Amino acid sequence: MTPALEIEGLTLAVGGRKLVEDVSITVAPGEMVGLVGESGCGKSITALSVMRLLPSPPVRVLSGAVRVGGADVLAMAPEALRAMRGDRVGMIFQEPMTSLNPVFTVGDQIAEALEIHRGLSRRQALARAAELLALVGLPAPIEQLGRYPHQMSGGQRQRVMIAMALACEPKLLIADEPTTALDVTVQAQILALIDRLRREMDMGCLLITHDLGVVAEVCDRAAVMYAGRIVEEAAVGDLFAHPRHRYTRALIDTAPASNPPGTRLPSIAGMVPPPGAREHGCAFAPRCPAALPVCRTTTPALLGDAGHRAACWNPAPAEAAA
Repeated sequence: MTPALEIEGLTLAVGGRKLVEDVSITVAPGEMVGLVGESGCGKSITALSVMRLLPSPPVRVLSGAVRVGGADVLAMAPEALRAMRGDRVGMIFQEPMTSLNPVFTVGDQIAEALEIHRGLSRRQALARAAELLALVGLPAPIEQLGRYPHQMSGGQRQRVMIAMALACEPKLLIADEPTTALDVTVQAQILALIDRLRREMDMGCLLITHDLGVVAEVCDRAAVMYAGRIVEEAAVGDLFAHPRHRYTRALIDTAPASNPPGTRLPSIAGMVPPPGAREHGCAFAPRCPAALPVCRTTTPALLGDAGHRAACWNPAPAEAAA
């Protein structure tokens, strides 16, 4: 079966600074894969590379491949890219208020993709837009078509973004922090909606988040990213039960679900190093209390079996994950 998304050995750079390095991620049809890590780890840059939305120059592809449904995205001509975006691939951006056009109604913005990619008339496209708004749970969808983004709440705008992304029934959905700044109740509704729709449509989904709780709730597999590299990948159940990389272990330890109610949450000392300031060896070594001398000199390879791989010289012991 052809993967919905296949990123293989991708390395991106600006000048002499590598933004992401040797990143490989595969998403099967109907599968939800979480890409998790702190801010600054390279998650959004990786997602934008799938859509070829990074400015080139200054961003350069040093190596690797990106394939959507088997098609080589990095080799596509501009016309082929425009045909792919919004049709075979949909994307939910982090902040809908900055992604939706403030001078067009939400109906106009959803209908546009249907007119371009499906050849629908204006009337047909608006009728389908109303169906999509109903699909994502907005009440009175016909009335919503004439509203502008500023007239809607954050949760409503996020649902509009989902409707736009799903308008042409894509085979791949990229959701970049789709619940940022939403309250807990709305967050749960949005996640449940995305999870339900990807199952009904057999749609591959790459979910980008810094929230391990979200990954545990809706994802099948997860890839943990740190300082531009994938440091661990596994099925979600295995990742939480038996984390191997010390960074993964630290993320799990800082999650509210891992700590007794009412206690102060632990934190990871230090910060993610920016591009150009990443030392030799494991980038997490300066923040890792279990770092060995080899961790500071030699970059570990991503090793393990096909279902669970990690790049760590001193893996977290099994008993620590029990």
